[in-house]
Amino acid sequence: MTNHEQSSRVAVITGASLGLGAALARELDRRGWVLVLDARDAARLAESAQGLAHAHPIPGDVTDARHRAALAARAAELGGASLLVNNASSLGASPQPTVADLAPEVLEDVFRTNLHAPVELVRALLPQLRGTGGRVLNVSSDASVEGYPGWGAYGASKAALDQVSRVLAAEEPRLRVYAVDPGDMRTRMHQDAFPGEDISDRPPPEDVVPHLVALLASDLPSGRYRAAEIPVPAGVGR
Repeated sequence: MTNHEQSSRVAVITGASLGLGAALARELDRRGWVLVLDARDAARLAESAQGLAHAHPIPGDVTDARHRAALAARAAELGGASLLVNNASSLGASPQPTVADLAPEVLEDVFRTNLHAPVELVRALLPQLRGTGGRVLNVSSDASVEGYPGWGAYGASKAALDQVSRVLAAEEPRLRVYAVDPGDMRTRMHQDAFPGEDISDRPPPEDVVPHLVALLASDLPSGRYRAAEIPVPAGVGR
């Protein structure tokens, strides 16, 4: 471990091999953060971390308790996490089924990834976050508050994550706990949600990152935010 890493802020980011997680990792690395990065696909995670100055990729499944423990242990070795970004998510099935056709195992998988794993990772990192007065950023969705056909499992899991975020904020007033709806993005998950459709009109995840960075740099209270509504000060943009 270098002296730079010992003195830098440490962020744990899940789902960091693609999309928003990878884009946020690149920006935080540029800003000198030390990163503990997670994704299921080891090769894709290694490719995403290539070129980052202070990245520590740890491939694995965030629903696996041993993998979560490894993420927490690495963050502790690097000085303690001051930021946790729960970005890894499961859509469940593509095309997405109606509630009437939703298989129990699909619902369980979605909640295991989108709710259970983030809660357990918060629990694993909470001693470190308390020590650093850190922040938790839970990536939410407009599907958590809107009734879109086919989005029953995913939307319900994100609604539950929103509520857990509110409760955690009330229980841990020294922390900042954010649930953020990033809006539609041109990502693989969004393409899976709309198989066969042209989603080229959606903005890339890089367009969302400045809003997230602005939130993390702000004194805004814990709560639920829409990324597009978070003002980006001069100098925070790409």
